[in-house]
Amino acid sequence: MANLFEQPKFIAVEGPIRVGKSTLAGVLAEKLHARRVSEREDNPFLERFYRGLPGMAFPAQMWFLEARHEQMSQLREERNAAWQSPVVGDYLFEKDKLFAYINLSDAELDLYNRYYQILRADVPAPDLVIYLHASADVLKQRLKRKGVAQERALSDDYLQQVVEAYEHFFFHYTASDLLVVDTSELDFVHRNCDLQLLLKRLNEPIKGTQYFLPLGGEEAGS
Repeated sequence: MANLFEQPKFIAVEGPIRVGKSTLAGVLAEKLHARRVSEREDNPFLERFYRGLPGMAFPAQMWFLEARHEQMSQLREERNAAWQSPVVGDYLFEKDKLFAYINLSDAELDLYNRYYQILRADVPAPDLVIYLHASADVLKQRLKRKGVAQERALSDDYLQQVVEAYEHFFFHYTASDLLVVDTSELDFVHRNCDLQLLLKRLNEPIKGTQYFLPLGGEEAGS
């Protein structure tokens, strides 16, 4: 990616499961010679939560909250000192609360929010967020194709809830510049031409909220 303008120093890639976050974050980190921050995958409660075992939602959510806070607060310390190289993360800290509202009871959510409000103050805001959107039907197909055992336990209703929660959250998001990418027809994980099309768009400035939609094989912005 040519330096035609000053690239954002902190980019966060977001979207529901199997939308391509990790793939895009890895590609961007390589292209920008950036440090990559990947979400931890060793949550000891997650597999039991996916299987619907009672009482697993709250510990799974609190584990994610603490792990994400630890990573992001470390970034803030580095930024305050001398943050020179860019950073690409495959999640946005605020998404933790999104899942908490889906998965927790009212009493659990009240306790969760007490910790969230304290920990949120340590987290730096990204310069740019890339929100990867896809319909629930497309995500179902990708989940089947990926074939991860614990993910097969996710119900269609839960997946639809997640998609709608993301749509609602980013419809109101204003904390940083935002590029909304519709990946329902854009498969940059398996089609290099789609990836190159998206990288071309990311080589141009993004201010406010803008949209990237594939139209007849060409890009469409804002």
